Amino acid sequence: MSTPAAGEVCAVVLAAGEGTRLRPLTERLPKALCPVGNVPLLDRALARLAGLGMTGPGRVAVNACYLGGQVVEHVGDRAHLSVEPGDPLGTAGGVANLRDWIAGRGVLVGNADAYLADPARPPGPDIAALLRDWDGDSVRLLGQPAADPAAPGTFDGHVFTGFSLLPWRLVRELPVAFGDLVRALWRPAEAAGALTVMPYPGIFYDTGTPADYLAANLHAAGGAGLVDPTATVTGRCRESVIGAGAVVRGDVTRTVVWPGATVGPGERLIDMIRAGADLTVEGASSMGHDVDERRSVP
Repeated sequence: MSTPAAGEVCAVVLAAGEGTRLRPLTERLPKALCPVGNVPLLDRALARLAGLGMTGPGRVAVNACYLGGQVVEHVGDRAHLSVEPGDPLGTAGGVANLRDWIAGRGVLVGNADAYLADPARPPGPDIAALLRDWDGDSVRLLGQPAADPAAPGTFDGHVFTGFSLLPWRLVRELPVAFGDLVRALWRPAEAAGALTVMPYPGIFYDTGTPADYLAANLHAAGGAGLVDPTATVTGRCRESVIGAGAVVRGDVTRTVVWPGATVGPGERLIDMIRAGADLTVEGASSMGHDVDERRSVP
């Protein structure tokens, strides 16, 4: 596989958003730290980049804003941190705010909330086609064929699946102000014939809604369920994801129980997400792809 020379491409993981559609779950955790299959989404993104050989604060950056202290503490020295003051700058502003760190390189930009799984390839190699034989000048998006190829928000008949590759010539012109990559870079590049969609052959959820967040967890569990070894389960548990230190004394089916959360005796949860002892969010097992603002602006 021919890829850009080492150091020529860096990576940015976008983790600053408020995750409004996942409230009230995201009142407790930033969306980037919400667990899928008992692994925080941000850690999944960093592992995927590591699978491409991108690790450490010289090659990988993470932006933070909403509940940013939690993100900063979680990342530690694993990546360069860009903390945005005030409100989040959006996908374009967040990249622009890292201009001095990017310093002339191409940028692989990933959304922390993208859940990707390819049964044929491990994380990293599963998106390597995005980098293969890149000319360093055009824009590339990772995508999957849309149910309606002409629907608003599609690119060449594809739905965006969480990763894009951007040339420095465009990144250096981005203003450090609120903005999204759709309007600022992707659509202009598409209009100029300088945008290519690279198909992703695996499973994708953006995890932005309770339905897709639950579906991603159930996929990560592999159908049989996933129980952390430190959890205590004395009730009935079917096709569910149970986090570290959780206590389940009731009946859970197709349910996500966050680390440290409890399900009391007599409780019966189906297609739910439980956080703590008192927060239950209704989900639904769905294979549909919910597209948020930054993926759907025509």
